[in-house]
Amino acid sequence: MTEQKQLKLGAFMRPVSLHTGAWRYPGSYPDANFNFQHIKSFAQELEKAKFDAFFMADHLAVLNMPIEALKRSHTVTSFEPFTLLSALAAVTDRIGLVATASTTFDQPYHIARRFASLDHISGGRAGWNIVTTSNPDAALNFGLEEHVEHGERYHRAREFYDVVTGLWDSFADDAFIRNAETGIFFDPDKMHVLAHKGEELSVRGPLNIARSPQGWPVIVQAGQSDVGRQLAAETAEAVFAAPRNLADGKSIFADIKGRMKQIGRNPDHLKILPAAFIVVGDTIEEAKAKRAKLDSLVHYDSAIASLSIALGHDASKFDPDGPLPEIPETNASKSGRERVIALAEAEKLTVRQLAQRLGGYAGLAFVGTPQSIADEMEQWLHEEGSDGFNVVFPFLPQGLLDVTTRVVPELQRRGIFRRDYEGTTLREHLGLPRPENRFFKAAAEAAQ
Repeated sequence: MTEQKQLKLGAFMRPVSLHTGAWRYPGSYPDANFNFQHIKSFAQELEKAKFDAFFMADHLAVLNMPIEALKRSHTVTSFEPFTLLSALAAVTDRIGLVATASTTFDQPYHIARRFASLDHISGGRAGWNIVTTSNPDAALNFGLEEHVEHGERYHRAREFYDVVTGLWDSFADDAFIRNAETGIFFDPDKMHVLAHKGEELSVRGPLNIARSPQGWPVIVQAGQSDVGRQLAAETAEAVFAAPRNLADGKSIFADIKGRMKQIGRNPDHLKILPAAFIVVGDTIEEAKAKRAKLDSLVHYDSAIASLSIALGHDASKFDPDGPLPEIPETNASKSGRERVIALAEAEKLTVRQLAQRLGGYAGLAFVGTPQSIADEMEQWLHEEGSDGFNVVFPFLPQGLLDVTTRVVPELQRRGIFRRDYEGTTLREHLGLPRPENRFFKAAAEAAQ
């Protein structure tokens, strides 16, 4: 009997909702994005519902939008990821803890230490979302006058990955003897000095932290450009994709997993989890009314700013009631720009209509009853559009509770989502193997 395929579910929790109007929705917590007691309760509720992971995106600058839009944004203030996730590790037991960390403006040794520490503190629940920062204002916060060019960012990211994972393998799993009688704390023959000197980076090593419970924290990626997909195929273990629809999702799924096969990686060792905005109602009409109410809370100043960020181009000068003009390429995110242009063309949207869509939430959305939403999720799973979803909540707390107490039980009833965790680590939740230590493989095999 063929084993039933299982959905994987992450929760996109920084900001706690990507929808600009979320903090204004009736009954919502306006300070949910920067209130630890609220965030702790969200994490514990998600763990109770057996979600795979709590995911924190991160920004290294206040979002580069006009002040008239910025003053309306609930994302202007958020916790630093490692501080928050370390605190959440102490008040949860099983849910994975995933954070964004940029390869553009940080150093590999810092990233390796932080994630290894989080993996130890959490008992093996850490995940690293590799990003190349696209916000040009971030460059100004790190001593640069101009942003790093797109291709160069990805070139650095590939080498950065090699260095960080090499540092995580600095010690064999059995390196630390801690023999009080002999006075030997660790075996020097089981410590590797990386001595990396590459085109972008120079790092001696070793990392001053023992190999973590998962071997490596889970590697997550979000880029969808061609170079981003190739990086995902070579390095990622989960991908937070952003398809527009099922056909788009199937194309991304087949492309990335096909690239994995070409380079000899097992496609099952990567989970593709599109962002999915979920609005639940007793009827489909009620769910649509909730979304319409939420969208109505987005001010046009915020809407046009969101469009400008997505395009990497100032859209405030465009004719609001005309079609989107031709947009030249910039140094901003290419996949984001392409998605917006494709959306405008596919639905023949004016600039105003496109801005309003982006100002709320323009990505994949499941708006309906628990049953209709489960139908869509099941279709994506069985037609290989995804391995699961990274859920975006419309407002909190109720929007989150609607998913955990109404949608999840329906998925469990159908046998496509767990009723309990398979193990204690994020790798066990996702069905991912523990990576071998590249420098001490022979010793590990001999010990078996």
